[in-house]
Amino acid sequence: MARVTRSDRLGFAYRMAAVILRPFMMVITRRDWRGTQYLDVDSGMVLAANHLSWFDPIVISHVLWDNGRPPRFLAKDTLFRVPVVGWVLRHAGQIPVVRGTRDAAVAVEAAVDAAAAGECVIVYPEGTITKDPDLWPMAAKTGAARIALTAGVPVIPMAHWGAQEVMRPYRKEFKVLPPKMMHVLIGPPVNLDDLRTEGEPDAETLHQATDRVMNAITALLREVREDQAQLSRGEAA
Repeated sequence: MARVTRSDRLGFAYRMAAVILRPFMMVITRRDWRGTQYLDVDSGMVLAANHLSWFDPIVISHVLWDNGRPPRFLAKDTLFRVPVVGWVLRHAGQIPVVRGTRDAAVAVEAAVDAAAAGECVIVYPEGTITKDPDLWPMAAKTGAARIALTAGVPVIPMAHWGAQEVMRPYRKEFKVLPPKMMHVLIGPPVNLDDLRTEGEPDAETLHQATDRVMNAITALLREVREDQAQLSRGEAA
């Protein structure tokens, strides 16, 4: 099925969130977005990204919305119980994940259906904000690979850097002044062609695919961080 775009019927809550958040992000952030051409896929996709902050889902949503790919997130079920935020998530069709229960499998099934139907499904392979002291990605779960291989859609890797300056990991803070630069680098689809088979992928296949996805994300993040470090050294000089 052809991809879902902003012109499709997304629902009132989804469009309300976009109308409110996009102008807000245009004011409080600066943008260094590269590789957005890889979002131009005429099908559904799994977008796999590193996770730095409670703020970065908004950064990712901004990039995707402006490039015609309305995002559909797998999100912790606890977020759906937060006032206002939970209402928006539920009515915007986002997918709750209850870890360690049958409902987690149901969430994966919903994500497979969404990707197969042309949607852009966002997955944080780590499953949570990184706890690495230097903010590198941690070990990943196999959900992103499972969704992509089962749905028959590509995995697009993304790395971003800058959201942690607005909200550090696991901190309840919101530092918007001066506006922070959001660096985003999107890569080409991860090559999983040799791992695609009929039926449910086995554990070894999922681990191989997950390793490739995480290697791609980490390489993109290394490039973003090295570029930012060089820029900072140049400004200091």
